[in-house]
Amino acid sequence: MAQLSDDCFAFGGPLMTLEAAQDLLAERLTAVTGTESVALIDSLGRVLAGDVVSPVSVPPHDNSAVDGYAVRFEDLSREGDTVLPIVGRIAAGDGAGRPDPCGTAVRIFTGAPMPPGFDTVMMQEDCREQSGPGVLGSVLIQPGIKRGANLRKAGEDVMAGSVILPAGRRLRPQDVGLLAAVGSTAVTVRTPLRVAIISTGNELVEPGSPLAPGAIYDANRFTLSALIRQMGGRVTDFGILRDNPVELKQVLETAAKSHDLIVTTGGVSTGEEDHVKGAVEASGGLHFWRLAIKPGRPVALGQVRSVPFVGLPGNPVAAMITFFCLARPLIQLLGGETVTGPTLFRVRSDFDYKKKEGRREFVRVCLRRDPGGTLVATKFPRDGAGILSSMVGSDGLVVLSEEITRLESGSMVEYMPFTEVL
Repeated sequence: MAQLSDDCFAFGGPLMTLEAAQDLLAERLTAVTGTESVALIDSLGRVLAGDVVSPVSVPPHDNSAVDGYAVRFEDLSREGDTVLPIVGRIAAGDGAGRPDPCGTAVRIFTGAPMPPGFDTVMMQEDCREQSGPGVLGSVLIQPGIKRGANLRKAGEDVMAGSVILPAGRRLRPQDVGLLAAVGSTAVTVRTPLRVAIISTGNELVEPGSPLAPGAIYDANRFTLSALIRQMGGRVTDFGILRDNPVELKQVLETAAKSHDLIVTTGGVSTGEEDHVKGAVEASGGLHFWRLAIKPGRPVALGQVRSVPFVGLPGNPVAAMITFFCLARPLIQLLGGETVTGPTLFRVRSDFDYKKKEGRREFVRVCLRRDPGGTLVATKFPRDGAGILSSMVGSDGLVVLSEEITRLESGSMVEYMPFTEVL
């Protein structure tokens, strides 16, 4: 379990900036997950527990990049054609054999090891095989080729003893392929982060249940579960809790006994029916972050006993955006993954916008290309924090920094596609 000091998320004064909040996470949180060995075929999406050092070079020997003829560069004429007897044939998977005499050529195929002493390969399209001296006839080679042409050197991809993948990397398909290329059959990874998720609110009901007057279906729990599972977390769903401080405290303490992180939505503002703050404070400590962002200002961070706790807003758009900004890097840190912020891209806006200074805002947009090929961001027509369909209909978010107060159509803006955080 994570050990957090009681003042881990303490703050005072004005709203905390997003950077300050993220820096504090990085400063105070470390990995809490264990390690295990998994078969390479099952390693996709897992987080490496340590650096992977290659035991072999890739390729393990010099080899040909093309079908053609292996030669010694010094045997070739610089001014005219060269005719060399063909004394051998090497295909991929064959051994390189013994050194052949100077002034000879060897028929060679893509991936085949270079014969000892040979340093250049002439593509078969640029040669003309003919009868003549030699076991397999001879080949005519025109001048102009460079030394080392079409040769793949041993270790040009990976050198034996080098770190090929660092600790904290979440394995992608190409990473799995590289591990296979150096002969790995298993890899040591972090165990999945155990995350408890809870929705709070008297108005919430399970999808599929009848909707009474004033009730709504709970979407946040399903959204958060999908986001956490996509990050490799192991989710326990504690369902919907009513706005009852006693019940909240009991369930939070139960969740803390067997989980590495607790995530809730709703009940973290300052209303009379927002009881999460009191329930968490009664079981550990809650240091409320009022983040200078929109949507998503009310975010609660703290601990239940020694287990980190994140309370996200109840509005679904605000819950997703605060997840991207804070819960995502927090989960990466606790799970031993290297924190990777989303890459932002410069695009042109086609909308005007006003905002408060000192607050970062995330505007839902769709992306298109204008006739000149420039990427243009169009604001989604509905922007309420409760409009979940806007997250489905948009391509990403325009991120407006704290110092911006007015955006004019045609301005260049920072754009974060959802593919960067999903």
